[in-house]
Amino acid sequence: MKRFALASATAAALLAALPNAALAHTFGAHDAGLVHGFLHPVGGWDHLLAMVAVGLWAAQRGGKALWALPAAFVGAMIGGGLLGLAGIGLPQVELGIVLSVVALGALIALQSRLPLLASAGVVALFAVFHGHAHGAEMPEAAQPLLYGLGFALSTALLHSAGIGAALSLRRLVEGHKGALALRGTGAVVGLAGVALLALG
Repeated sequence: MKRFALASATAAALLAALPNAALAHTFGAHDAGLVHGFLHPVGGWDHLLAMVAVGLWAAQRGGKALWALPAAFVGAMIGGGLLGLAGIGLPQVELGIVLSVVALGALIALQSRLPLLASAGVVALFAVFHGHAHGAEMPEAAQPLLYGLGFALSTALLHSAGIGAALSLRRLVEGHKGALALRGTGAVVGLAGVALLALG
């Protein structure tokens, strides 16, 4: 468990250190492939916060949620990516992405205990918007399979980083205070989402 938490924290630090992570969603590179797809989810705070929040919520829930919520997100995101790639429009994609940050933060802050299937459904719904943005913003010269693999891998790592951060937080702050600290982290994520909504 300690190794998992350390690896997740390292992944989060590396992703956070990527240059210009909050500046743009689209890299627009020629022959974009695995690396460009990998970088896309960290191309905006909205994507970054939502994906880490899924991991935080999964760890807060524990049990089957540890794998079910990230799996639901990645699977639905790939479906949304295919819609975007095919040019099938969705209404209010950017709004859906920002609202996912607000909602996921609130679910963590409230320590939501929705049934697992409902929780996976909420996560999957938001993932479709994130995936659609990835697919629609794929550079024309991209290699679709490698690009898609890149953003799926990056997303899974961000989920793992959220899980690792939550588990580390529980170890650092013992007992009831650890649970409160995690809820406070969710509140910060939700407020960041509100700020993104206001700035948008």
